[in-house]
Amino acid sequence: MQSVAYLGPEGTFSHLIARKRFGSKAKLVPCAGIFELFQFARSKRDHLAIVPVENSSGGTIYETIDQLVENANRLHIQEELSLNVKLALLGHRGNIAREIHSHFVPLHHAQTWLRQNHPGLKAHKVASTALAAERAAQNPYALALGTRDAAKRYGLDILHFPVETRVPNITQFLLIGSAEAPAARSSKTSLLVMLDNRPGSLFDFLGAFKDSDVNLTRLLSRPIIGQPKAYLFVVDIQGTPTQPAIQKALRRAKAATTRMISLGVYPVRKMYSS
Repeated sequence: MQSVAYLGPEGTFSHLIARKRFGSKAKLVPCAGIFELFQFARSKRDHLAIVPVENSSGGTIYETIDQLVENANRLHIQEELSLNVKLALLGHRGNIAREIHSHFVPLHHAQTWLRQNHPGLKAHKVASTALAAERAAQNPYALALGTRDAAKRYGLDILHFPVETRVPNITQFLLIGSAEAPAARSSKTSLLVMLDNRPGSLFDFLGAFKDSDVNLTRLLSRPIIGQPKAYLFVVDIQGTPTQPAIQKALRRAKAATTRMISLGVYPVRKMYSS
């Protein structure tokens, strides 16, 4: 059975999307952090890992981006997954709460709702929503923001669901592994790019895609370790190199680069709901 790692412990939204994607078809392995997820994916050729890369409320998860850069040529993006995150307010029914625990992203997303519905709570940021539920389970006057599944796991009541629905809360994940994704199902391409250190190199690189009518869905710059004032770029392209327009754009764009590495050509799966 294939092994797939997720950002643990059990009861997190990463665990939820791992179960929705793989069900009983894989052995699900919790990992303590993003570095450990990449380490797991590198350890054996048939190992996979699901890593969060962006949240619509919390923004880009740069540790994931930096690990993609560090593991270029060793690991590939195999799929893009996404989860429509619906938060549950967990606690002890009948008690007046004094504090709330969660990961910083749910706390940020729900801050207006919390002020309106539970003013005066002391907020505690923790490493995961599962840990937040565990902390709340230990304190009869504490709340947690997390998954409904965490309520069952930690003996809490679901006090409100869903929390803060006016603002979308979408988390994107990447499935990574040693093998490349089958090209037939792929619809997206990610690149690691280093440009010439000259005026206009980024303009020339981006112009190649504009002139070929190719859409870029992500462009992130990251500093190159050990090279002050030098940067690389992570670029997501809507489409694959099998398409003539993208072939043409990549040929032109490559002339403006000193290095171009494929991080993956992969499918984008339909969004899951929590």
